[in-house]
Amino acid sequence: MALGQSPFSNRRLPPRQFRRIPLRLLAPNLVTLLALCAGLTGIRMAFEDRYGLALAAIVFAAVLDGIDGRLARLLKGTSKFGAELDSLSDFVNFGVAPALILYFWGLHDLKSAGWIAAMVFAICAALRLARFNVMVDDPDKPAWASNFFVGVPAPAGAITVLLPIYVALLGLPRSEVLNWLTLVYTLAIASLMVSRLPVFSGKRVGTRVPPEMVGPAVVVAVLFIALLIAYPWIILTAGTLAYLGALPFGYLSHRRYEQRSRETRAEAPPTSPQVAATTVSIVPAADNEDRPSRLN
Repeated sequence: MALGQSPFSNRRLPPRQFRRIPLRLLAPNLVTLLALCAGLTGIRMAFEDRYGLALAAIVFAAVLDGIDGRLARLLKGTSKFGAELDSLSDFVNFGVAPALILYFWGLHDLKSAGWIAAMVFAICAALRLARFNVMVDDPDKPAWASNFFVGVPAPAGAITVLLPIYVALLGLPRSEVLNWLTLVYTLAIASLMVSRLPVFSGKRVGTRVPPEMVGPAVVVAVLFIALLIAYPWIILTAGTLAYLGALPFGYLSHRRYEQRSRETRAEAPPTSPQVAATTVSIVPAADNEDRPSRLN
């Protein structure tokens, strides 16, 4: 061995073995990456003043976001990596992309005020997603709480905040007043995303379809898709207004669940420690005095 040469320089390390990843784990992540590509493409379309395609890209990303989670559960391909990737993709698709689209469309006319509104929306989307990731594994959450989101979810917030562009594409004349209304509306939707408002999730709606309703459900789905393609701005405007109008009903439904939960706890029988304490209190005094001697 030469002078100064390490005694370990000629030692060959065994090749690192990588575990093969099942295809069922890759499929949901590929859908998530496709959604991310759609969101980034929406930013490019807005930069090129092609707002119709930009909005279509955001809607397509929202549809894919609803598919990847269900696909992962169906294939039993959920993973921590997939959850983190989905969260980062949602921030870009439903936080950054809508904010930039609105800024390129009209908020840039308001100079710094418009840029601040766009930044606030993107930041609120990030906070909304971070809070969802923290609360998803809450062990103290009651079973009925899974029917509700805390605050407006990020995909719904992205579709909803683009309402000013929908109505502009329907023929509403552009003006400075519309730009200022867009700024206020953007801040309002951002505040709803980070609020504690209970929003009906609809996760359990349509999970089980009776056999006799399969045909009508398929017809309704095809009809909705056809209407969305033929009259996109009318359908998106009507859907956004209907969603905003339904928010109070979700709050009222959450209050009813809370009231029933409190009534159930009030009517529940005492727990075992309470029963044991009551039993000890009614034992005669003589028996209590004799208990130590028997224990000894």
